[in-house]
Amino acid sequence: MLALSRKKNEALIVNNNIEITVLEIKGEQVKLGISAPREVPVYRKEVYVQIQEANKEAMSAEGLQTLHDLLD
Repeated sequence: MLALSRKKNEALIVNNNIEITVLEIKGEQVKLGISAPREVPVYRKEVYVQIQEANKEAMSAEGLQTLHDLLD
């Protein structure tokens, strides 16, 4: 993991096309702005984990059976 220090209004660039800017700092909370191309999905980690779990469940035998039942 790369750890960087940034102040308000400072930014960093990822992969030449994603810019992450520190918008505001209030106590323990930091507000970030993310500029990325539309085709690049950006998720909060907890949402990303939920999506991955739902995808795994959908691909399980039970999930496939449910899909098969819906199609019949």
